[in-house]
Amino acid sequence: MNHNIGQTLPAAAEKYPERTGLICKKGRRYHSWTFREMNSTADWFAHRLTNLGVKRGDRVMLMVKPSVEFITLTFALFKIGAVIILIDPGMGYKNLLRCIGQVKPAVFIGIARAHFFKLVFPGPFKSLSISVCIGPSFGLFGPALSAEQAERSSSYGTTFPTAEVQADDLAAILFTTGSTGPPKGVCYHHAIFTAQLELIRDYYRIGPDDIDQPAFPLFALFSTGLGACSVIPTMNPAKPAQLDPAEFIATINENRVTYTFGSPAIWNVVSSYCLDHKIKLNSVKKVLMAGAPVSGELLARTRSILSDAAEIHTPYGATESLPVASISAKEILAETWEETRKGKGVCVGQPLPSMVIKIIRVSDLPIQIWDDSLVLPDYEIGEIAVKGPVVTLQYDNNDRENQLAKIAADNKLWHRMGDLGYLDAKGRLWFCGRKAHRVMTETGTMYTVCCEALFNEHPEVFRSALVGVGLPGKQIPVLIVELHDKKRETGRLLEELRQIAQHNEMTGPIEHFLVHSDFPVDIRHNAKIFREKLAVWAEEKLSKQTSYNQDQG
Repeated sequence: MNHNIGQTLPAAAEKYPERTGLICKKGRRYHSWTFREMNSTADWFAHRLTNLGVKRGDRVMLMVKPSVEFITLTFALFKIGAVIILIDPGMGYKNLLRCIGQVKPAVFIGIARAHFFKLVFPGPFKSLSISVCIGPSFGLFGPALSAEQAERSSSYGTTFPTAEVQADDLAAILFTTGSTGPPKGVCYHHAIFTAQLELIRDYYRIGPDDIDQPAFPLFALFSTGLGACSVIPTMNPAKPAQLDPAEFIATINENRVTYTFGSPAIWNVVSSYCLDHKIKLNSVKKVLMAGAPVSGELLARTRSILSDAAEIHTPYGATESLPVASISAKEILAETWEETRKGKGVCVGQPLPSMVIKIIRVSDLPIQIWDDSLVLPDYEIGEIAVKGPVVTLQYDNNDRENQLAKIAADNKLWHRMGDLGYLDAKGRLWFCGRKAHRVMTETGTMYTVCCEALFNEHPEVFRSALVGVGLPGKQIPVLIVELHDKKRETGRLLEELRQIAQHNEMTGPIEHFLVHSDFPVDIRHNAKIFREKLAVWAEEKLSKQTSYNQDQG
């Protein structure tokens, strides 16, 4: 049996040859491609890349914007049996260079701008033996390929045989966002992609009759694999919260999009725009909203712009294991949101079929062998560990992180999510914050998501972040807020936040409150708060305040 995930495109092309599989902007206009055309383009790319020397097992760094080239090149590389390396370019050039040096690609395929970056910072690219430019290369960046070339070629339509691979053969290396440390390369074997496709298809009931508009480019690959049409929105993937809501909404309505995946930051912009302009997204049947905790207020607002029959789901997972659990907006608003507002954490739902979730004692040390004595009872906050078919096996060239994240068991590895939470009596998982973000004071541990919920209730607070200043075990808790109105006078507000803290035992130890104009967030979803950066900022602020008070004294 051929386990190559790349086989899903030719399968869709054979079953639905004339059905539209992709819609995206080319130049100033939107164009469409059938599954047959997408597969023929992927075959053409596979032939050309093979002629240029790309072979099975090669590590290929792909730096191409969301486009027909991105989709078809990805499947071309799968067909060859190469290993695709995908890195978010918006993570900053230092992180980007570190990641490239870590994975040591043999082949580089990118747009001209990416090639220029390679010329400016050549060090991490020394492992390259082949470079290919997508689009004009100006004679500087090696052979130039494009979808237009494929369509004009006399060899267009020549089938490329999909490489025979095993389930445990490496298919791709995807990098984490780096929201709690340096980004890590996660090894994706073909079996992982297959398991993800099956979970998405079966649990969310997504298939060939659907039209997807993914706000995260990688999810367009899943839609293609499921035989669904993808509409690639015009937006900067590194700055999703800054998308043009009018265009995003227009492509949904014009193409009768039935489901869409995006972060809460995107849906905050889109739902507000729809309400302001009295727009309904009547074709949308499902919204998957993930990347950070989702508020009940945002869920209710998004529900109001959809049809009554539409569903909103908030999947929980990470690059290392996705999806793990899920819950609907209906259940959140009816059963769990009020508890979240009281500081009980964010409910992320039941484990998905074939997934197992356990809560174990919190530790910052490796755990080599699984032992059931690690497991905590219901309602006790601990570290979230998961097991199942979408759990990746390792990080690439990173033994230390593998030791910290993986626990060996008899039949499958357990993955430590790096998150804290608990299970309730119904078996639902509640998320309480990242393990790296917990604040360890002299009087006990404070959990970010639980504490922040109390302050987020203040009508003038857009979002808040609890950080610790000092050494673990003696940290000073500091509550930082970002306001809806950036110009608001903050004196009275800080006193009101102090009153909120004093009226709850959980937040009582907080004595320091700061206002930040614009929280730093992750580049993939624009929703995860970089609390590490805020902690450094808070320490500097408190140090200046202390120096000022001493001078005044």
